[in-house]
Amino acid sequence: MIWRVGADVVMVVHFAFVVFVVGGGFLTWRWPKLAYLHVPVALYGVVIELVGFTCPLTPLEKHLRRLARSEGYEGGFVEHYILRVLYPGELTTVVRLVLAGAVVVVSAVAYVGLWQRTAGSDSARPTTGGPR
Repeated sequence: MIWRVGADVVMVVHFAFVVFVVGGGFLTWRWPKLAYLHVPVALYGVVIELVGFTCPLTPLEKHLRRLARSEGYEGGFVEHYILRVLYPGELTTVVRLVLAGAVVVVSAVAYVGLWQRTAGSDSARPTTGGPR
């Protein structure tokens, strides 16, 4: 039972990580310093898709499922839990490129929005007086 719970916890953390990779840039609108965490995480997500290596959380979850004597799954986390719903075919090079591109585009939109918000708030601030 404990191995199954552990595998489920890893799955939930992995899913939250994927959601943060894709949409975490928008959290910087509320907490701008979160960009220091999101940018490297998003880059990691893009590299995983482009290079095609497996996130370490995937084999950990599979190992815990084997210890729990439950069936594992073939492929990676994204293929098993997410793409099966979003894209019922196999994870081709084109799909990997689209996923990596989506992370880049969504993050760019988020950071352009952050930049506009901070640039707008800087221009609205009163200047402190000095000699004129």
